[in-house]
Amino acid sequence: MGYLKKAVSGVSWMAALRVFSRGLAVAKIAILARILQPSQFGLFGIGALVLGLLEMMTETGINIFLIQQKNGISKYLNSAWAVSITRGAVISLFIFLFSGTIASFFNTHDARRLILLISLVPLIRGFINPSVVKFQKNLLFRKLFLFQGFLFFVDAFFAVGIALMTRSELSLVIGMIIAALFEAGLSFVVVGPVPRLAFEFGKIKKIISRGKWVTGAFVFNYLFHHLDDIVVGKILGTAPLGLYQQAYKISTLPVSEVGEVFNKVTFPVYINFAKYKDRLRDAYLKTLAVIAVLVVPFGAMLFVFAETIVRVVLGEGWLGAVPALKVLAVFGVLKAVSNSAFSVFLAVKTQEEVTVVCFVSVLLLA
Repeated sequence: MGYLKKAVSGVSWMAALRVFSRGLAVAKIAILARILQPSQFGLFGIGALVLGLLEMMTETGINIFLIQQKNGISKYLNSAWAVSITRGAVISLFIFLFSGTIASFFNTHDARRLILLISLVPLIRGFINPSVVKFQKNLLFRKLFLFQGFLFFVDAFFAVGIALMTRSELSLVIGMIIAALFEAGLSFVVVGPVPRLAFEFGKIKKIISRGKWVTGAFVFNYLFHHLDDIVVGKILGTAPLGLYQQAYKISTLPVSEVGEVFNKVTFPVYINFAKYKDRLRDAYLKTLAVIAVLVVPFGAMLFVFAETIVRVVLGEGWLGAVPALKVLAVFGVLKAVSNSAFSVFLAVKTQEEVTVVCFVSVLLLA
C-alpha cells in the first residue's frame, strides 16, 4: 500500500477513534454533569492540571524518538522502558509529597485527597510497554483504534458507575486509575517485543538528549493550553474552574481533535518524505487545506449555538459556561490550523522549532 493510501486509511481509523472517544467523553460529561457539581469538577480539574503539568515537564520524547528510528525500536526498547518507569515514579512521589502545598496554592484543602489518589496514575503508566508506539510507527491505526478505544470505554464506564454510587469527584480519578491498569497490562499482551528492565546509560542519555527539545515544546504547549485553567482555579475557585474546563472540552476539543488526528497520521508519513522538500511541502499544504475545510464550519456552529449545546450536554445548571464556550470555539479553530505544522517539524527532526513556537504562544497568552 502506498503512503497516500496508508495515510487515508490512517486518517479514517484515527478519525473513527476520535469520534468514538470524544463522543464517549461528551456522553460521560453529560451524565456526570447531572450527578456532580461544577465545584467537584473543579477539584478534579486541579488534580488533572498538576498531573498534566508534571508529565509535560518530565516528557522525554520517548515515543517520538522511537518512531524516528529507521531500523526498528528493539535496540532502545529496554532503555525506553527504564526511563518511563523512573519518570512515572518521580512524578508520583512529587505529587504525593507536595499534595498539601498544591491544595493550599489553589485555596482548597478539599483537593488534597484527590491529589493523593491521582498520584497513582503516573506510577502505573510508567510500566506501559513502549512497544505500543509500533501502532503509530507502522501505521497500524486499526489496532490503535481497538486498543485506545477500549481504554476510553473502561475509563468512562468506571467513572460513571462509581459516580452514580458515591456522588464523589474521586470517581473521575478511579476511572483513570483502572484505565491505566488495563493499559499497562494489555500493552504486554497485544504488542511485542516485551522489554526488560535494563539501565543502559549510554542509550538512556541519547534518548534524553534527543528529547530535550520535545520536553520544552511539551511544557510550553501545556502552559499555552492550561495556564488559563491555573489562573481561573487560583483566583476564582473550583466552581468557575469546573465551568471553564467543561466549556473548553465542549468547544475546543471536537475542533482541535481534527488537527490531532491529522498530526498523528501524517507524522510517520512525513518522515518518509523528509528528504524530498517539494513532496513534503505539497503534502503539508494539502493537509492544511483539508483541516481548514473541516474545522471552520464546525467551530462556527459551536459559536452560534453555544447556549443550546450547553443546555443539551450539561444542563441548565451550567449556563455560566456559555460565554467561555463561544470564545474557546474560535480558539479551537485557530489551534487546529496552526498546530498542523508541528508534525512537519518533528518529521525533519527540528524539534527546536516546535519549542520556539510554543514558547512564543505562552508569552502571548500571558
